[in-house]
Amino acid sequence: MGELSSHSNVLIPSETSSQRPQSALANPLLNEHRVAEMLNRPVNIGEILNPVQQGLQEVEKKMRTVDSSLFAPLSNALIDLIGSGGKRVRPALALFSARFNGELDDTTYQAVLSVAASVEMLHTASLVHDDVIDGALLRRGSPTLNAEWGAGSTTLAGNYMFGRAAHFSSETQNMQVINIFTETLNVMVEGELRQIAQRFEFAQERESYYQRIYAKTASLFCAATEPAAILTGLSEPVRKALYDYGYHLGMAFQMIDDVLDFSGDESTLGKPAGSDLRQGTVTLPLFYYIQEQPNPSEFIHYLTERREEAYRKGESLWNETVDELVQAICKSNAMDAARAEAYSYLLTAQDSLMALPDNVARQSMLELGSFVVQRSH
Repeated sequence: MGELSSHSNVLIPSETSSQRPQSALANPLLNEHRVAEMLNRPVNIGEILNPVQQGLQEVEKKMRTVDSSLFAPLSNALIDLIGSGGKRVRPALALFSARFNGELDDTTYQAVLSVAASVEMLHTASLVHDDVIDGALLRRGSPTLNAEWGAGSTTLAGNYMFGRAAHFSSETQNMQVINIFTETLNVMVEGELRQIAQRFEFAQERESYYQRIYAKTASLFCAATEPAAILTGLSEPVRKALYDYGYHLGMAFQMIDDVLDFSGDESTLGKPAGSDLRQGTVTLPLFYYIQEQPNPSEFIHYLTERREEAYRKGESLWNETVDELVQAICKSNAMDAARAEAYSYLLTAQDSLMALPDNVARQSMLELGSFVVQRSH
């Protein structure tokens, strides 16, 4: 469930590789009918989130609560940043997960709102720091805080947001929930450090990829579902089911992100295709592409040589290599293999919900699978 184990100096779920959902290429029994249903179901994220819309508005209001004595430019920037947030899937997961034990009293409901705000603020703070680490000047086509303020000030702004996230978590007054928050923050930081250390390591084991995407994305999904289950007094099996759902949905969410990094265009992604690879981050499509080469070791050696040559002759050489790779990967079986693995995780996430009461929250959480596989950015 929420218990984490230490492995290779990074916190990862206790799940082993043998328990991990297989890709469709490795698992011919992947339920094609269910996958087709997810892909073809009409999706309107507004309708999916509609049952918790009031709660999401309250979360938004809570996140916008900035100390009036705060340095005015920082206060204004944070409010603008929060207002430009995405679909709010993470806080929605907390609100949905709180709906499996009847009506909530006001104290419990406020605690759930605090968890939802904490998770979303933690996510937003991590994006701010990511932009500093990557030197990003645009996110989704809009200027980043980093572009306007510079690295030092933006880092401090991100630190403030981490502090706000911790404050929201402490409002629950539940030590289990607070411990999950601190564990999640540890996981995220260690995962980011590991990603930096493994840049341009094309020979790395695929297990390192799963560790990274758990740290980057799935851990936050778990930090939304499990604490809500704890606060609402759900039984141990139901808590485990919600944790498992958050884990597998989060892993699939990031895998689809990594596919879109190759297949999307700059107008929808707000960044050029292959951005992760340009920065040396090895993701699932590249793992599959390397795997299908006649001589994977020789191809890894080629990539390493091209990167070393770019160090000597300039980044334009690496950008040309990435452009060629993006085209080749998009024409290969690697993209379908990566998508199929994401679908496996999504089906496992949906299966986790079958032990829960059949209500509006469960239906919405099932439909989120269709949103994840159909989104374009």
